[in-house]
Amino acid sequence: MVRGIMDYIKTITQLKGTLSQSFLLFAIWLSSFDAAVALQVRTGQDHLSSKPELANSTGYASFDPIEISPSVLPHYPVPQEPVPPMYPTFPPAHDPILSGRCSMNFSAISSILDRTASDCYQPLATVLGNVICCPQFSSLLHIFQGYYSIGSDKLILQNSVANDCFSDVVNILASRGANSTIPSLCSLNSSILTGGSCPVKDVHTFEKLVNTSKLLEACSSVDPLKECCLPVCQPALVNAALKLSAGNLTVIGSNDMIGGTVNVDAVNDCKMVVYSWLSRKLSSEAANAAFRILFACKINKVCPLDFRQPSEVIKACRNVAAPSPSCCSSLNAYVGGIQKQMLITNKQAIICATVFASMLQNAGVMTNVYQLCDVNLKDFTLQAFGQQGCLLRSLPADVVFDNSSGYGFTCDLNDDTEAPWPSSSSLSSFSLCAEKSIAVLPSSNSSGAPGCSSSGLEFIVFFFSLFVFSVASF
Repeated sequence: MVRGIMDYIKTITQLKGTLSQSFLLFAIWLSSFDAAVALQVRTGQDHLSSKPELANSTGYASFDPIEISPSVLPHYPVPQEPVPPMYPTFPPAHDPILSGRCSMNFSAISSILDRTASDCYQPLATVLGNVICCPQFSSLLHIFQGYYSIGSDKLILQNSVANDCFSDVVNILASRGANSTIPSLCSLNSSILTGGSCPVKDVHTFEKLVNTSKLLEACSSVDPLKECCLPVCQPALVNAALKLSAGNLTVIGSNDMIGGTVNVDAVNDCKMVVYSWLSRKLSSEAANAAFRILFACKINKVCPLDFRQPSEVIKACRNVAAPSPSCCSSLNAYVGGIQKQMLITNKQAIICATVFASMLQNAGVMTNVYQLCDVNLKDFTLQAFGQQGCLLRSLPADVVFDNSSGYGFTCDLNDDTEAPWPSSSSLSSFSLCAEKSIAVLPSSNSSGAPGCSSSGLEFIVFFFSLFVFSVASF
């Protein structure tokens, strides 16, 4: 009996390593298998939400999650290797290590810090940086700058203090799960808090030179649907920055200043001072909402993708007039490389598709290869689960969190639209400022669903924790 027990224990000990590996591989497979895309269809007017809607919310029809078969998910035989951004692990939270030289009551902006940490969440920051993380991080810094000296006449921080405070902000965000590399990711440093070369850095002179009542009226409540196309706050902010950059000089109109030409660097630095002043006058939530809309207008004017020279596509598609396997294969391979870069908005996708098409046209590819090869707008963004492109909406958005599902973000399903192939006539009339909601793109017939409005289809992609099991010692 005793000998039998000893043999059993010996056998278990020999199998311990094998069991550990089996459990680990099973855990990784299980976490991938559980990943699903939750669909939400809205039958009414569009809206943004920072939290996932309940299944029985008014105006929504709820669908069961799409089950993703393990066979279509990538397999990673070596768990220690870094996983792609669409399959992140979750970093633990920790207490921040602060410099002790930044006299700021961080609890006053705790909600904005939490939002920024969520929007710059470590596994997602690199793919959401341009659209969500960096705009929110910039907004946080402007709000911090205004709140820091709210009890004094200063609108900026001194260089030495700015360095310590900037470091503290980044450490606090990292302690709450944010990516610690967001300063380099967003190309921001402590100089954003100092006012740079702006000659006006105190409240008294600011309010003497700037029509503050008009500035507050224009920027206290920014319309997300109109500001990018019919700007109100943006010109008021630029006008205030121009006046500050001139110092005590008289400003005539919007561009001409007595005493010399406009100093672009000084104007840009003075914009930071204007943001600081607005942060003192508005609540942190109101300031954050306004700043995010202004940043959204800016990022949706350019394509953030990096296009390498499409030599192979040009060679395969230059003289094509009908669907060609070689042309489409070359084009799909090139677009596949683009899909590994980042998530972009629907408006950015339009610009990116137009930019790439113009590159091909300039090289002699005159046929609409997008149409020939069935290239859609969603093909210019990162692909969720390797199957479907996720285009974010052009309005400001945040990463959402659900206790049962984890972190995620909202994708716009109004993106199954053929990528635009520019022509001389289309370019002259092309505009991203639609008469309807600027957050919505038209849907193609193939993407429509019975009973679904073309302006209300969206889904939320969630990421699940990577569970790691181990076998305890006997």
